[in-house]
Amino acid sequence: MDQQGQQPLKDQDLAEAGADADLLRKTERERLRALVDANMEIADQLHADDFQLINPFGRAATKEQYLSGVASGQVNYLLWEPGDMAVRTYGDAAIIRYQAQIQIVVGGNPDGGHFWHTDSYEKRDGRWQAVWSQATRIA
Repeated sequence: MDQQGQQPLKDQDLAEAGADADLLRKTERERLRALVDANMEIADQLHADDFQLINPFGRAATKEQYLSGVASGQVNYLLWEPGDMAVRTYGDAAIIRYQAQIQIVVGGNPDGGHFWHTDSYEKRDGRWQAVWSQATRIA
């Protein structure tokens, strides 16, 4: 046991955690590509029904609000280029954190810059889905 009274991870556990982390990175990149391409079929699959976004302005949006904005072009991602993604898994839950360069047009107003992103995922019906997403502008 470690200092916190937990069993150390076994080699098989480490391998499974590494495989999940790789799958989560791939899934997050697929989610970002779907948003840039406004591929709503894929975006819908990768966002949980109870998804919530907190944008850099501190405003909350439900899955319906967010994805309908992307579908209508009200939210138009021109570029979403993530850097290295740190992933922590906790059974059927995971957290992803990374920095990204984004170019976006919201309501006809261009914006962009460098942002921190923290996304929580849950494995539901055997697939990972984004549940919460938080973006913070880097000054």
